[in-house]
Amino acid sequence: MAIRLGETAPNFTAETTAGKIDFYDWLGDSWGLLFSHPADFTPVCTTELGRTAALKDEFEKRNVKALAVSVDPVDSHHEWIKDIEETQHVTMNFPIVADEDRKVSILYDMIHPEVTEKTTVRTVFVIDPNKKVKLTLTYPPSTGRNFMEILRVIDSLQLTAYEQVATPADWKDGEDVVILPSVSDEEAKTKFPKGFKVVKPYLRTTPPPK
Repeated sequence: MAIRLGETAPNFTAETTAGKIDFYDWLGDSWGLLFSHPADFTPVCTTELGRTAALKDEFEKRNVKALAVSVDPVDSHHEWIKDIEETQHVTMNFPIVADEDRKVSILYDMIHPEVTEKTTVRTVFVIDPNKKVKLTLTYPPSTGRNFMEILRVIDSLQLTAYEQVATPADWKDGEDVVILPSVSDEEAKTKFPKGFKVVKPYLRTTPPPK
């Protein structure tokens, strides 16, 4: 069964390129980015893992830990990492799960049966510190992910988790946000001291609270 938004992310233990981990213990009080890859030594995955490593500071700034999943063994992962570092000009700085038995892939519904029973799609899960699934994205094996979009969504998730706001279309960190309809104008005057603009009674914008 597919994992739905708001559900608790399943825990697991797995061998990784950084040793054996318990997912919950490894995540701790951080947000998590769990994302799957069809196989080692594949061109698109090589660029994706390199991009994630290059964005290390951006993920750390947001208290996010990245964890990749691929269905090949640890030894293969370590050999692949050499290629990633050489071709993408990075140092790998996050673990890759060795999901040989497809345990994690099946648990998180990452298998793409229309391709093969062994191929994982490019699934993304963003998981909050309470281990709740806050975002799911699924790309076909042929399409690489947009990691700036993933960072943008994490910014929105982290802001809206603690403030009574939502983020409009194409929103980026620092831009105006939308006040939730459940907040009255009187409440908004107190909650949003920077002020707000009433476009429609149900559409009110305000600078992002920090």
